[in-house]
Amino acid sequence: MFFNIFFVIIFILGIYYLIQYRLSLKKAVDLSKEALFPQTKEEIRGILLPTEYKKMEMEPLSKTTRSYKLVNWGTFVAIVILLGLLIVVLTTDFLGSSFFSMAYLFFVIISAVRHRGNLFLLPKGIILQGRYFSYSRVKEYKVERIVRWHDLYGIDDRINFSYKLTIKVKGIFPFINFVVVEKEEHLEKIIALLESNGVQGKRIADPSQNLSSKS
Repeated sequence: MFFNIFFVIIFILGIYYLIQYRLSLKKAVDLSKEALFPQTKEEIRGILLPTEYKKMEMEPLSKTTRSYKLVNWGTFVAIVILLGLLIVVLTTDFLGSSFFSMAYLFFVIISAVRHRGNLFLLPKGIILQGRYFSYSRVKEYKVERIVRWHDLYGIDDRINFSYKLTIKVKGIFPFINFVVVEKEEHLEKIIALLESNGVQGKRIADPSQNLSSKS
């Protein structure tokens, strides 16, 4: 009985997340038209997504892209599948011996409905990974140079010696909150926009510079 109640709670939270994520993405698509950065194709392509091994360049936020369609239709499909699993749980004793397997399956289904990463800076906030946040919710930023000892080094030649930009946001569950900025000039534009809207941050020193200065 306890497992059933817990499973129902997980189901409700999962459905809520899927619906909210879809609505957030739709809002982000509409707001991305106001972006101050990136604006050109070069700037868009210069933002890289190290979790996407085949298509690392960021794409414009649009309802015509494959990623948006995945979230749009995938949300409906995921809810139907989750509802079917919930019915199985409540009408059979299958859960008794397979609780963790079912919970893991729930997580896999929910996490599969995900848009490709992105970063847009707007006049009043940012779009990060398909969600809009006002500048009052942006806590800080952090910049790291991706050199040989960095955990992202070696994924792709374009990522090597680029810049990992992490943006921390208040009041949300942890998710992938960074992108890779390929060109320093683009990074400077991003930082200027963040700091002009009250978002402060730090740059992690490049260890190679410290080693060369000591030698």
